[in-house]
Amino acid sequence: MTDILSTIAARTKERVEAAKKKKPLSAMMEEAEKVRAEEATEALGGDGPAYPFELALKKASKEDQIALICEVKKASPSKGVIDEEFRYLEIAADYERAGASAISVLTEPYWFLGSDTYLKEIRRLVKLPILRKDFTVDPYQIYEAKGLGADAVLLICALMEKEKLAESIQIAHDLGLSALTEAHTEEEVRMALGAGARVIGVNNRNLKTFEVDLETSIRLRNMVPESILFISESGIRTPEDIQRLKQSKVDGVLMGETLMRSGDKKQLLSELRGGKQ
Repeated sequence: MTDILSTIAARTKERVEAAKKKKPLSAMMEEAEKVRAEEATEALGGDGPAYPFELALKKASKEDQIALICEVKKASPSKGVIDEEFRYLEIAADYERAGASAISVLTEPYWFLGSDTYLKEIRRLVKLPILRKDFTVDPYQIYEAKGLGADAVLLICALMEKEKLAESIQIAHDLGLSALTEAHTEEEVRMALGAGARVIGVNNRNLKTFEVDLETSIRLRNMVPESILFISESGIRTPEDIQRLKQSKVDGVLMGETLMRSGDKKQLLSELRGGKQ
């Protein structure tokens, strides 16, 4: 595990322990299960969890497009504050109007200046699937994400052993959440597959040097069966990047900084798709 990831994970564990004192795991589980039960009632006896995050990725694929997961992010460890004003509701609405497949919301408060409040308020505003982007170190956070209104959680292979990863994926699936399982290396991809991941994300950023290389996704895509949804994360900036990844059978991309710095998100998303609205 890299130093920055270790540091963030340690601080996150402290945050989770503090949260448990305010609301114990049993109460958080009860809240998550209540949300799950309400969804089941609304489905009126459907065939099980719909997993809207995964459905959105598959829908883009059927339309011969690459799914665009657009991030609401105020800051990052590598870039500092990206958006001083950070009108997060306006940003999320722009993404939805621009045809994003899903929205990723940062909730990590120290290095990314995120907040659970952002996710809750965005959930009330948009109909798109929402990924809770945080550093999951405890099952508590998965139940928490369900209560906040997320449709998917981020699970980072480097933060847990294979058994813990498999347990976390199962908890997410049982709650009707998708688990975006993030890998950086061949070993982590094998770990994700062995743990039962249905959605694998490859981070193109080297967390030791912060350098980005799209070849990381292209190389690791070959290890993953096409039945598993594959997301490329970090460093995607141009229509050429999108096409390169699409040709390598990448199902979706997660984009943050490039979109956050754009003054016309609808136009940029259209350009990234090669002019397709």
